[in-house]
Amino acid sequence: IGYAIAERLGQEGAKVVVSSRKQQNVDRAVNDLRSAGLDVSGIKCHVANATDRKALFEHASQKFGGIDILVSNAAVNPEVGGVLECSESAWDKIFDVNVKCSYLLAKEAVPFLRERKGGSIVFISSIAGFQPFQLLGAYSVSKTALFGLTKAASQELATENIRVNCIAPGVVQTKFAGALQESDAAKEETLSRIPMGRIAQPKEISGVCAFLVSDDASYVTGETIVASGGMASRL
Repeated sequence: IGYAIAERLGQEGAKVVVSSRKQQNVDRAVNDLRSAGLDVSGIKCHVANATDRKALFEHASQKFGGIDILVSNAAVNPEVGGVLECSESAWDKIFDVNVKCSYLLAKEAVPFLRERKGGSIVFISSIAGFQPFQLLGAYSVSKTALFGLTKAASQELATENIRVNCIAPGVVQTKFAGALQESDAAKEETLSRIPMGRIAQPKEISGVCAFLVSDDASYVTGETIVASGGMASRL
């Protein structure tokens, strides 16, 4: 999803900085995106590492002269199972990366956005934040927390022309969603919950993000857009 968003924003004219906790992932993404003619740079960043986050923002600001957009997409899920089956160590890791680091990335991005007199922050949550997945219990709860972070941060920043929104993707064709597709039975169960009867492609999420960070969404803040193929979310 992160790669697809970087690609789409680059196609829309943005200068993009990508990051990953593994240097080889950064190098591969940058090479592929540059080969497509996009203005892209990259830097290794483990979002749970304060030094890495500082370097990420400084790199983006120095490379491209400022920061207008933050897309917070990093997430982990070290265990599969129900929420009350989750080990304490896995719970701590899930909330440290999925929630705390999203908060810290936003907090640390705000001074750069203020320099630009406005900007846009987008958190990538999940449909599981509305309807928890049995196999992804603690992960689902962490994604619910991002809805609250979106609401609270958007209200604090609205008067400064800094918009904060969220995307709740359904099941997307990624390695990360492998637990929901690892067997025929699991895939059948997953597809049975999707009225459109298919799993999303990453580019179907990137278009939503492109809208949210564009001037077309200039009056949209504090919202979560669901892109789930019709999966149940809310009334």
